[in-house]
Amino acid sequence: MNYNDIINLPHPQPARRARMPILERAAQFAPFAALTGFDGQIAETARLTDSRPVVSAEQARQINDTLNRLIKTAAHPRVALTCFMPDGAKPGGALIDFEGEVRRVDAVLREVIFTDKTAIAIDDIFALAIL
Repeated sequence: MNYNDIINLPHPQPARRARMPILERAAQFAPFAALTGFDGQIAETARLTDSRPVVSAEQARQINDTLNRLIKTAAHPRVALTCFMPDGAKPGGALIDFEGEVRRVDAVLREVIFTDKTAIAIDDIFALAIL
């Protein structure tokens, strides 16, 4: 085919409205997120959690001794502890370090309650030391 009859003609312009800017025209053909939230789901699936560690008999004895000392003291001692925080979205969780002033040890609910109203279950504690 020979296009010599139209090759040098000026590009047609719309008569009723202005030409669309190139950026807006390009946006029409840009890819779109057909699966909204899919990237978040992939990231959540890839996020790793740790399994709950097992407390040795020696660790359990040391934690129990420290808890008994905390129950007997009237002051608000500062403690450092390592506890397991279960993950709300998937099995497992993470070990975290926490430091704070103990308000009281609730033997009925089996929790250590801190002055900032944080409550940590005694069964989730893996290391405990009075500072």
